[in-house]
Amino acid sequence: MTMTERYEAAFDALTFLNPADGVLQITLEGPGLNSVSEVMHRQIADVWLMIDRDPEVRVALLTGAGKGFSSGGSFDMIDTIMTDYTRTLEVLREARDLVMNVINCSKPIVSAMWGPAVGAGLVAGLLADISVVGSKARIIDGHTRLGVAAGDHAAVCWPMLCGMAKAKYYLLTCRDLSGAEAERIGLVSLCIDDSDGPEPVLEEALNIAIELADGAQQAIRWTKRTLNHAYRMFEPAFDASVAYEFLGFMGPDAAEGVASHREKRAPDFRGGPTSE
Repeated sequence: MTMTERYEAAFDALTFLNPADGVLQITLEGPGLNSVSEVMHRQIADVWLMIDRDPEVRVALLTGAGKGFSSGGSFDMIDTIMTDYTRTLEVLREARDLVMNVINCSKPIVSAMWGPAVGAGLVAGLLADISVVGSKARIIDGHTRLGVAAGDHAAVCWPMLCGMAKAKYYLLTCRDLSGAEAERIGLVSLCIDDSDGPEPVLEEALNIAIELADGAQQAIRWTKRTLNHAYRMFEPAFDASVAYEFLGFMGPDAAEGVASHREKRAPDFRGGPTSE
């Protein structure tokens, strides 16, 4: 069984390629600009555990199919979170696992993002050790626009990557930022001109992945582990942010946020609670 066949058998909601020796390419692919379904959410959290233990994989390359990286969690998954308490607890665990498994994976991870990069898909994209984005990418956290706290990865990495002032500006307002702006403020590693299509973004990300795969593996992995202790120090804040996010799904603001997305209108949160 080939490398890709092994991963396809274990994670059927993801697409895999082996574009170079030691490089495993993981592609988010699905309807709604690669929205993250319940199954994909579970698998994108767990796949890093297998990669960590796989001697054939030296570098993981994460990207999206078609016109964008990912539009975030699917509305079907959000509906489940809002109505099924047992499943809510499972998705909460998966959300925590996704962040910590990416951080703790010993192998370097490179992401290639273009088009929309939102929500659950954005988590691994920004937490990747090296993030390569297209200049026209649209990066959006999206949580407060949905009526919930900015959980997932935001409390772990946004303040560290781009500073508290910029983190608050984008996380509180949910304004989107281009790939060029994301590079300017330090949220991503590298921005590539994608005016003529996303191919140069993926090409550069693959070149970096190959360079890492050909490098001194133990030195690279120990360097990653050492640097990621900075993220681990934020784990208590991360736990709180995820708890607040999922508590928010139980309230009226999340119901209004989801309804406004479905009805393609601005949300009206004025009738929601104001207590902390």
